[in-house]
Amino acid sequence: MRSFTRKNIIAMAAGVILAVTPLLALDLWISHLIERQGIEDVSTSAKRAITLAESRVSEVVSALDNLAIAGVNSCSPAHIAMMRQAVFSTTPAKEIALLGPDGEAICTHDGRPAALRNVLHTEQLPDAPNHSIDVIRLGGADMVRLRRIVGANALAALVPAELFVPKVSSQGGPFSAHASATTKQGAVIGEAGNSSVKFDDRALTARAQSPKYGLSVTTALPRGAINTSGLDSLSLFSKIAVALILIGIALLLPKRYTNNPVDELQRALAAGEFIPYYQPVVDIRSGQLRGAEVLVRWKKADGSIVLPGAFIPLAETSGMILPLTRALMRQVCNEAGASIGCRPGLKISFNFAAQLFREESIVKEVRNIFAGSPIALSQVVLELTERDPIENLTETRRVIAALQGTGVRIAIDDVGTGHSGLSYMLKLGVDIIKIDKMFVDSLGTDRNSTTIVETLIDLAHNMRMDVVAEGVENFEQVMHLRELGVRSAQGYVFAPPLPGSAFLQLVEAIDPLPAATAETRVAGAARRYISARNSFAAG
Repeated sequence: MRSFTRKNIIAMAAGVILAVTPLLALDLWISHLIERQGIEDVSTSAKRAITLAESRVSEVVSALDNLAIAGVNSCSPAHIAMMRQAVFSTTPAKEIALLGPDGEAICTHDGRPAALRNVLHTEQLPDAPNHSIDVIRLGGADMVRLRRIVGANALAALVPAELFVPKVSSQGGPFSAHASATTKQGAVIGEAGNSSVKFDDRALTARAQSPKYGLSVTTALPRGAINTSGLDSLSLFSKIAVALILIGIALLLPKRYTNNPVDELQRALAAGEFIPYYQPVVDIRSGQLRGAEVLVRWKKADGSIVLPGAFIPLAETSGMILPLTRALMRQVCNEAGASIGCRPGLKISFNFAAQLFREESIVKEVRNIFAGSPIALSQVVLELTERDPIENLTETRRVIAALQGTGVRIAIDDVGTGHSGLSYMLKLGVDIIKIDKMFVDSLGTDRNSTTIVETLIDLAHNMRMDVVAEGVENFEQVMHLRELGVRSAQGYVFAPPLPGSAFLQLVEAIDPLPAATAETRVAGAARRYISARNSFAAG
């Protein structure tokens, strides 16, 4: 009996060893795979960031060189006008000034005195004669200033530090790493992400350098943030008993497939879980409804609502943004087509990623979607949104012109905050600009923001463009916008984004058709909206 037991124990031990050995090898292989994935992620982020930083510097250096060649070296009206034009056409530059021999600003492109700034670091730019780069402190924030010597004076352009570092990961999601852009001498010109990551000894790091300007970007990614797609869970299970490991793998593999974020988006799209919400756009002079912007929401099977910031970047980078946008347009046609179509004055806006303007086939797509709908193409507005710069402005302009030829109107979203800036206003021939909430929030409290909004409005009106203000949250902002000549606005002061049924009730309550009965009412949002409209009319 004792011998039998000993043999059983030996056999069981040998079986466990034979079973565990390949599992340990599997565990080592998984760990190596996770490590390699992390190294690739952090290296890609560094290369992407240095390319972005180098392009920013090149664009500004070129603008300053052109001004110097044109002989800009004074504060004459003609030279200030040339500086202003350079700011409009150079996306990264937020200010161009003429500096005296002492380094103090003599004048700026907008004709206003330059704010007090403290120079923290300065050095010459390699491979750019007569150019230098400064790190300055302006109003509590660090900025990058590029200078170009012109005689005894210098031309200087201000670039926000945040433009030298990435805002999203290479997969299109939130940027969980830390990135630091530095000059050749090691001065920090921009940082992004969690600063505590750079002090983590276990973090994966990568460095990319610009051979042209000596800039470098270092990225650090915590190992816990590596996109392992469930491999770490598999590694943990491989260390447990053989029977549990086999069961764990059997359970984990299907879970890994269902947890693939792109697969999950495709499944949700096929199930019709992406639904439109409507944020009303209001005429702030008369209080009348002008239309609505369509905002997508992901309504999961359990009833929870996911906001677009959590899935739109992935939809864009995975190529799913076109089918998602197409499905959203069709839903709006089915859900709100009858109500919008019989009110020709209403416009319905859709966010359109920049990549959708690359192919002329999108013109046929849009035309076909609305061909059988009560919504006329003249009621459709496509809002250009982009997280990356437009690669081919000429092709994009051609597609925009073709869409406009069908009656569709084109808007630029969040003007002044992204890659678009003012250059897209000048080059793309759009019909509408939308002023970002960041500027609206600062009206009446920040002189610079008010100046920017005034400049945008004047430029838009001179180019025969309409203006819509976003993110309006109080009536003081409404009054400021009216004084500045803005006609249309949207925001929580009027109504939050509404599901389809609530928006249609709102439309019927505010703009009833002749056949509508007196019983058509909407509580809450409709009463507040009508009250706001009366206040505007009285004001």
